[in-house]
Amino acid sequence: MTGATESTPAQVVARVPLLNAANVLTALRLVLVPVFAATVVVSAFSHAGWRMAACLIFALASVTDLVDGWIARRFGLVTSVGKVADPIADKALTGAALVLLSWYDRLPWWVTAVILLRELGITALRFWVIRHGVIAASRGGKVKTALQILAIAWYLWPMPAALAPVGPWIMGAAVVVTVATGFDYVAQALRLRRPRP
Repeated sequence: MTGATESTPAQVVARVPLLNAANVLTALRLVLVPVFAATVVVSAFSHAGWRMAACLIFALASVTDLVDGWIARRFGLVTSVGKVADPIADKALTGAALVLLSWYDRLPWWVTAVILLRELGITALRFWVIRHGVIAASRGGKVKTALQILAIAWYLWPMPAALAPVGPWIMGAAVVVTVATGFDYVAQALRLRRPRP
């Protein structure tokens, strides 16, 4: 035994490049938002071909939301820019779709208002409690997102007359889950902000 002490090597923290697959997909989703909106406007909800195109663009953008998060977590590509840009892209896509559906009298304005107020409110809540903890996406939140995407796609696609009435039922379920999970997130935020003994 020499008595010499072994030095502990300094921990090397790998820097995640800003330009990575997850962030590129998020950026693609942001780029697709105006393309999607323009396609809906061109369709004026009267041209079946353009409505199909709008629906496919919306679906593609929605898929990037699922894939970019998985890639970021799976390969350790989470960045501060991605954390901010990802929810912005999500809200921009969903918000544009809902506003356009209401603008063309396919969806009541109160539905759009309820969903958008909830989304903006939860985003504000996350910033409010960020020093105390993170409000993670719950299973209910994922169900909410899936229902919203399905409902919007149903409205966009020129469905046969027999299937068109299904859309409002899906959207109704989306609104219920959206409001319910909103209350759940508020409860989580209050628990995080509560002083600990």
